[in-house]
Amino acid sequence: MTPHAYELLFSTFAFILGAAIGSFLNVCIYRMPRDLSVNKPKRSFCPSCKYQIPWHHNLPLISWLVLRGKCGNCRGKISVRYFGVELLTGLLFLAVWHHVWPRHPELALPYFILASLFVVATFIDLEFFIIPDEITWGGAVAGVLLSLAMPAMMGTQSSLQAGLWSIIGATTGYGLLWGVVELGKKAFGKKRIVFEKPTAFKWTRKANDAELIVGDETQLWSEFFSRASDRLLMHTTTAVIDGERFENALLEFRFDRLEIAGKKWELIKLETITGEVAEITIPREAMGFGDVKFMACIGAFLGWKAVLFTVFGASTVGAFIGLATIAIGRREWSAKIPFGPYLAFAALVWLFAGPQIIAWYLQTVG
Repeated sequence: MTPHAYELLFSTFAFILGAAIGSFLNVCIYRMPRDLSVNKPKRSFCPSCKYQIPWHHNLPLISWLVLRGKCGNCRGKISVRYFGVELLTGLLFLAVWHHVWPRHPELALPYFILASLFVVATFIDLEFFIIPDEITWGGAVAGVLLSLAMPAMMGTQSSLQAGLWSIIGATTGYGLLWGVVELGKKAFGKKRIVFEKPTAFKWTRKANDAELIVGDETQLWSEFFSRASDRLLMHTTTAVIDGERFENALLEFRFDRLEIAGKKWELIKLETITGEVAEITIPREAMGFGDVKFMACIGAFLGWKAVLFTVFGASTVGAFIGLATIAIGRREWSAKIPFGPYLAFAALVWLFAGPQIIAWYLQTVG
C-alpha cells in the first residue's frame, strides 16, 4: 500500500471515529448540565418521548440525515446541534490526525481527548453558562497523566519533566485567569442601570432559587450572585414586601436575604416582591470560575506558553464579538456572554498554528 493510500485510510478512520465520539459527546452535552448519568441509560434517548434510540437510528451523521432530523419513534424534532456536534468532532479529529502525522502520531490520542473536551465545554457553556468540573478538573488531571505517559506533549523525552511542565501549565492557567477574575471584580464588579422612568419589577421565589423580572427582562436570581459578599441594590419608588408597602426605599439584596433600613427578611420565607424600580446596581464577574478551571485543563494539555496565547487570543475575540453585539443593539442589561468557547477556539489555534503565529509576529515586528 502506498503512503498516500495509508494517509487516506487513516484520515478516513479519524473522521469516522470523531463522528462516532461526537455521538457520545451529544449525550454528555445533554445530560451533564442536567445532572443525569452519561451511562444510564446506556443508549441515547429522544428528548421528546424519552424513547431509547436503537442502533440503526443512531448512526453518526447518517441517521439524522435519513430521518430528516426527527425521532424515529414519535417524529419529534431532533435539534440540528446533534448533527453539528458529530460533524464538528469528525472534522476536529481529522485535523488533529493531519497535524500529528507523520512526526508524532502517538499524540493523536491526547489531542483527540482535548478536542472532545472542547466540544462538550463549548456547547454546554453556550446554553447553560457553566463548564462542568468533570471537564475542567477532570481534563486537568487527564492532561498531567497523559503528559507523563507521552512526554512529546510537552516537547521533551523525559516523563518526569513533561509531568512537571504540565503541572506548571495547569497552575499558570488557573492562576492567570484567577487573577483576571479578581481584578475584574474590583474594576467591573458592579453595573449600575438608571431607568428613564420607574419600571415595574417582580421577584418570585422558585424552590431554592428565584426569578427577577424587570420590565421585559427576566433572569434567574442565582445568576447574579457568585460570592457570598455580592449585593444587588434597587432604588425603588414603590415596593410591596409581605403585604407591607414601602415608598422611595433602597432594597439591599443578598442571595438569601433582603434588608431595608435595618429591617430584614429571609427570602426563603417570601413568595413575591413587587414594585417599581428607578435604579438598579447588579453584581457581576469578569468571568465565571468555570473558565478559570478550564484554563487549568488547557494548560495541563498544552503548557504555559499556550496559556498566555489562549488568554490573549480569547480576550481579543471576545472583545470583538462583545463590541459587535453592542453595535447592533443586541446587548440587554442582563445579557451574558460565555467565555469558554473563546478559550477553546484560541487553544485550538495554538494547537494547530500557535508557535508559527508567534514566530511570524516576532519576525514582522522585528
